[in-house]
Amino acid sequence: MTFTYHRTVRFQDTDAAGVVYFANVLSICHEAYEESLEASGINLKEFFSNPPVAFPIVHANVDFFRPMFCGDKLIVSLMPQKLSIEKFEINYEIVLADVMVAKAFTRHVCIDVTSRQKTELPQQMIEWLEVNAPDAEKAERRKSREAI
Repeated sequence: MTFTYHRTVRFQDTDAAGVVYFANVLSICHEAYEESLEASGINLKEFFSNPPVAFPIVHANVDFFRPMFCGDKLIVSLMPQKLSIEKFEINYEIVLADVMVAKAFTRHVCIDVTSRQKTELPQQMIEWLEVNAPDAEKAERRKSREAI
């Protein structure tokens, strides 16, 4: 099931023109990511404080379709997808009053924090990916298991 995060645009999110500053859209997306981790039972303090592995963003992209203003009530839908044994991507759709105003994605790679080398995703993250995967992806995964 797709995870959704409700967020009100704050004055601090906006630029001198009164619209959401472009980089703050990625911050809002990251808030949604953190909320989805916590909703899945992941302890954020442990996840971000001295963990054995980290998940740095290696690529990010945002497309803007409409401006967002202070006070706007956004709904951010988060749809992660496992790309390989050490990499995943999160697609975000940002909606305001049933209109998509932006979409974004972040690509993450799992690294060992000591060696800074790529490493396999831990089971906790694999489970998070599966819980939050879009329904079509889950159906495909079930089909592939049934074929075995």
